[in-house]
Amino acid sequence: MFNKLRNRFLIVNLVTISVMMLIAFASIYIIMYVNVQNDINMDLHRIADYQQKGPGDAGRPGGGGEGGGGIGGASGGIPQDKGPLDGSQPPERSISFTVIADAEGNLTDKESKFTMDDEFYTAALAKALDNGKDTGRFTLDDSRWIYMIKHNSSEKIVVFLDITAQQKILTNLIYTFTAVGLLMLIILYFTSRFFANRSIAPVREAFEKQKQFIADASHELKTPLTIINTNADVLLSNSDDTIHNQAKWLQYIKSETRRMTRLTNDLLYLTEMDDSRTGMVHSKFNMSDAVENIILTMEAVIFEKNIAFDYNIEPGLTVTGNSEQIKQVVMILLDNAVKYTNPKGAVTIALQKQNSDVLLSVSNTGEGIAAEHLTRIFDRFYRTDTSRARKQGGYGLGLAIAKSIVDQHKGKIYAKSAAGESATFYVQLP
Repeated sequence: MFNKLRNRFLIVNLVTISVMMLIAFASIYIIMYVNVQNDINMDLHRIADYQQKGPGDAGRPGGGGEGGGGIGGASGGIPQDKGPLDGSQPPERSISFTVIADAEGNLTDKESKFTMDDEFYTAALAKALDNGKDTGRFTLDDSRWIYMIKHNSSEKIVVFLDITAQQKILTNLIYTFTAVGLLMLIILYFTSRFFANRSIAPVREAFEKQKQFIADASHELKTPLTIINTNADVLLSNSDDTIHNQAKWLQYIKSETRRMTRLTNDLLYLTEMDDSRTGMVHSKFNMSDAVENIILTMEAVIFEKNIAFDYNIEPGLTVTGNSEQIKQVVMILLDNAVKYTNPKGAVTIALQKQNSDVLLSVSNTGEGIAAEHLTRIFDRFYRTDTSRARKQGGYGLGLAIAKSIVDQHKGKIYAKSAAGESATFYVQLP
């Protein structure tokens, strides 16, 4: 399931980024293509206009015959001392030539800066005339050319411009975009896979915790339900007997019903805590008085278990929060400390100021908590010793409730322990 979720995330991510890259590359290419085409057309028109404005034979490309002068300052009909490029002169960077054809399409004259065979000019003219359009493109001798035909009485002036370099720029741009796109997709794949695994990890953890929670809750409910069912069967099998004689079976049913009630109440409380994290109203209250009140309620239980008890409460310490919830945290920690302290052991509770925070510590002597359990004891239904926890009547929800309350108050709760000696729980509240 999680692999499918990860793969779906990868596909959606790669498709989305691929579409965005395609749109970006296409936009860049279109802008580049339009600019290149505009430059080509501008150069072609400038060359054609220059030829029509050239000195000598008006409208003739040079009047020099076979040895006609070159474009832009070559010998022939165009003077060498032509002024700087002013808009009428052809671009020096362009490779171009001009040919003149009669009405039948035969080459009659040419003007070029380059020495080429007559066959080349004839072939270029044939390509241009075969297209049947006044402007167009063709390939000749592995070069790309663009042409423009100017009609002048009984002859045609055809201007040719080599656009091979511009076409190579556009072609190289496509190759570059393709290479960059593939490289980016490869990088994005592994990057997305890494972040997909990290994103799914909390979901996987939450799912596993939910499964474990359901399994633990079912197990905890199963035990009292089994006991209730068994005792109910005993009652039914002795239906003729008096209630007085069967009182112990009824007491067992009542006891397990109370256990189930406590369990369901704790589960509901945890759910309410999760749902009301932002809606709880907090106010400033005296933390010292709250802890002392809890100690007073627990003194009888501590005395009955013959446990040494010591406390050190710094007076006048205040925190902002819900006083009833904080009292519940203190009650949970103190109750656990008393439950898991061996006879003639000791319990110590202290409340003191630590910098700008208030630190509560609850310690007890006894078996302590093994290091491997310290990070999990605040998980729901988690118990370090299942048999002992059942004997004490616990479900493993008390510390989970305490942690939920402390987290809601932006505080910290943690434990330290020396295995076989003692355990101490700390609550740090701002």
